[in-house]
Amino acid sequence: MPVNLQILLGSLVLALCGGVHVWALALGARLLHRIARASVAKRGILHSFKIVGAAFAIIVFAHSAEVWIWAFALAPLSDFADLEKTLYFALVTYTTLGYGDVVLGPDARIFAAMSSVTGLLTFGLSTAFLAAALANLPAFKIDDEG
Repeated sequence: MPVNLQILLGSLVLALCGGVHVWALALGARLLHRIARASVAKRGILHSFKIVGAAFAIIVFAHSAEVWIWAFALAPLSDFADLEKTLYFALVTYTTLGYGDVVLGPDARIFAAMSSVTGLLTFGLSTAFLAAALANLPAFKIDDEG
């Protein structure tokens, strides 16, 4: 596949994954707000566990969905024998681990590298989301009254 096409298709999959991630975090923020409002014991450890646990689950869901999207996008371009190997490659590339034990041919390398760009960008968003969730816990807020 020509380099320009790899960049174009990789950018489209990256944009799709970015949209999935932003959508999941936006819905997640609403869910966290509802959990916070519904909690009676606003300063208890259970309240903090609910908020942080929900934020973590949302992040895991979003990243898992994006790895699957990349696996399905890579499947027709790879000569991997099965979905497990394609999924493994997508996960290792998305997380930027890049073990190198499974590699693509030269016709799809740039396309696959876009998966790592997706991971870098979405892990940044996830970090900001989790930091915001933690910063809004009552235990992290400074009480101005005393």
